[in-house]
Amino acid sequence: MIVAFSVSPLGVGEDVGEYVADAVRVVRESGLPNRTDAMFTSIEGEWDEVMDVVKRAVAAVEARAGRVSLVLKADIRPGVTDGLTSKVDTVERYLAGA
Repeated sequence: MIVAFSVSPLGVGEDVGEYVADAVRVVRESGLPNRTDAMFTSIEGEWDEVMDVVKRAVAAVEARAGRVSLVLKADIRPGVTDGLTSKVDTVERYLAGA
């Protein structure tokens, strides 16, 4: 499964990068395949392990902010691995042929 999620503190002002870094650090230390862009962090693995990482990432932000926003989108497709790379590779192949 691939989960794309965004976690950010509420009520701490406009500069939330330090808080978001706390969440991303949890994801990167998990050892699961992941990718972070300007809007979301995507992580790939089995349901329980991915959701545990998301929960810990939220807790990392919550430890410093009283309120946290979480946006989550999941692609649940048993038996598929390396989806973070293969999905992008497929689109790139089509773009190269266009």
